[in-house]
Amino acid sequence: MRTFLRSSSLSLFFGLIFLASLIGQAFAGRAAFNEQQLADGLATASLGEYVSSAHFAGDVAENWQSEYLQFFLYLMVTVWLVQVGSPESKPPDRAGRESDEDQRVGAHARPDSPAWARAGGWRTALFSRSLGLVMGSIFLGSWAAQGASGWVVYNEDRLADLQDPVSLPGYLLAPDFWSRTLQNWQSEFLAVGSMAVLAVFLRERGSPESKPVGAPHDSTGVEG
Repeated sequence: MRTFLRSSSLSLFFGLIFLASLIGQAFAGRAAFNEQQLADGLATASLGEYVSSAHFAGDVAENWQSEYLQFFLYLMVTVWLVQVGSPESKPPDRAGRESDEDQRVGAHARPDSPAWARAGGWRTALFSRSLGLVMGSIFLGSWAAQGASGWVVYNEDRLADLQDPVSLPGYLLAPDFWSRTLQNWQSEFLAVGSMAVLAVFLRERGSPESKPVGAPHDSTGVEG
């Protein structure tokens, strides 16, 4: 058990703080929702009713889709684009998909390589893109969930104001949907871009996201 906890400590740490923050969001979100319900003279919701509502689903999906878009884009663009001096970038001479030898696939696979890296054909091609496919799929699923839940909430607000509801395609073109979407995207793009550039000149000793403290500013793709 001790070995497992040590070898999986990073994923366990983020898994636990994810659950804690999600539970905290549920309680805080319900409190805020009920405050607004009381102000509007409407019935309050139990915790179970709130977490199964479109309000909670929309808030969660709105954040998830932007996070997975960030990772998906970063996976894709760092295949071809570089930032000299950043540990988040490949060296400029390795831009692109790289050779089978570099990637240890097919005939160049090692005995301890994953089976699908050794298999060749469609299995190796699929495995070679599996991380991007999964990240992209989670992004699209979360974005679809945001759109559907946001549409429900938007129409609830319109009906409360004695306005006609809109169709789902109509909501997906509405300023409300794009305002919620773009306010998340811009923050993710800023954070990733800042990390790529700041890591050129700044260091965090012992972190694999940073270059060694003594590495020159122009060393690229080197992690500490």
